[in-house]
Amino acid sequence: MHLAQIDVPALAPDEVRIRQKAIGLNFIDIYCRTGLYPHELPHGLGMEAAGVVEAVGPAVTHLRVGDRVAYGQSPIGAYADVRNVPARYVVAIPDSVSFEQAAALMLKGLTVQYLFRQTYRLKGNETILFHAAAGGVGLIACQWARALGVRLIGTTSLPEKAALARQHGAWEIIDYTREDVAARVLELTDGQKVPVVYDGVGKSTWETSLNCLQPRGLMVSFGNASGPVEGVNLGILAAKGSLYVTRPTLHWYTMTAQETQAAANEMFDLVTGGKLNVVIGQRFALKDAGLAHEALQSRRTTGATVLTLD
Repeated sequence: MHLAQIDVPALAPDEVRIRQKAIGLNFIDIYCRTGLYPHELPHGLGMEAAGVVEAVGPAVTHLRVGDRVAYGQSPIGAYADVRNVPARYVVAIPDSVSFEQAAALMLKGLTVQYLFRQTYRLKGNETILFHAAAGGVGLIACQWARALGVRLIGTTSLPEKAALARQHGAWEIIDYTREDVAARVLELTDGQKVPVVYDGVGKSTWETSLNCLQPRGLMVSFGNASGPVEGVNLGILAAKGSLYVTRPTLHWYTMTAQETQAAANEMFDLVTGGKLNVVIGQRFALKDAGLAHEALQSRRTTGATVLTLD
């Protein structure tokens, strides 16, 4: 990975040019770097950032030059100081939300929005299981669950991570390195298990997650931090209680600019209302993106990580 000077292409009619102020780091960036999600080489990295609009294509009607904006999904290439982005991915951000907050929040926050409000619509008073509760997505999930009146059982690996998740709203924490997760979930729910499991870890937690579900419960597998789930025997779903499984991604829940802005508005309302605090655990200069990847991949990070440009 190295920095390169390139010319910014001409602006397409449906694009905006953004002078970026902060860039979000996400596990999907690692998937793209390692080839799990293949792209034609050479290519940039990153899909999330925040900044100021410098130019607007003639087909764009919802954004103007000077707008403070952010995006959480885009064509690959967010690791840059200036870039063109399809306007459908870009949303206006409130003045009370900083560029670093927006860059740290967009992909992770919109992920929690579609998980909690669209994939399985939590209404309050449910008990749920959320893996990696002290990560960037996890800490947002803990706070969002608390705001909804949902009891979130989180999994973590270290006492300090458990404390962080509790601080941000987790109802209970299970240390998966020392405890049997499924047995502990059974105990915490008085033998009822949970109606939904949110699993961004993947291969290493797949069977455990299924064992935590109530009959006809929903397994939401939304990430592959430990590797992709492969070789699934669908008969296991029947044997464990006619379970449901979905493998969602943010793209299919934010297909239009209107859907993206509506989801972002719900998220920003929680931020401005004091119910969602964006936890930035690490900052790296853009030139040190390689070090940031090493830290994230080795699970030495807590909360969100941003790449800075100043």
